[in-house]
Amino acid sequence: MHNSLPPAYMREVPGFTIGACLMRPESRGYVSLRSASPNDSPVIQMNYLQSQSDLQKFVAGIKIIRELFHSKAFDNIRDEEIAPGANASSDEALKAYVREACDTTHHPVGTCKMGTDSLAVVDPQLRVHGVEGLRVVDASIMPTITTGNTNAPTIMIGEKAADLIKSANNVREELLIRNS
Repeated sequence: MHNSLPPAYMREVPGFTIGACLMRPESRGYVSLRSASPNDSPVIQMNYLQSQSDLQKFVAGIKIIRELFHSKAFDNIRDEEIAPGANASSDEALKAYVREACDTTHHPVGTCKMGTDSLAVVDPQLRVHGVEGLRVVDASIMPTITTGNTNAPTIMIGEKAADLIKSANNVREELLIRNS
């Protein structure tokens, strides 16, 4: 749910962390241009918890984590619950905690969606629509986030792009040879 705990949650003694993570969030953010100037930073709107369903899933996840935490398997290592804390027992308190602590897992995707529809930024060969000679080769081309870590799919995107670029260069070389 969050990548770095606020200082109030830090402890100097051994412990463990269990966190909830949405693998298929419904909330959608966006990236857009602030202006036509390349010197201006983009507008990045994450829109965490825009979907009430996402918020409810986090609350349900915390409840499941608490059930696990209070199971017999943890009897010898369980100590106090730091976050959201034992006092956060109502759904409203858990929602407030989620709103405070929710963060990315550093795997946003989809800002340069690949496809052939009107929302696609790149075509199936990773070429930016309307811009000659430019491809996007990273997780941003994934139309939706993968269920697991984005590392392996991103590596495969890079491998596929390398093949596409080499193939395009081979075609250009063949054309140059034929025309010379």
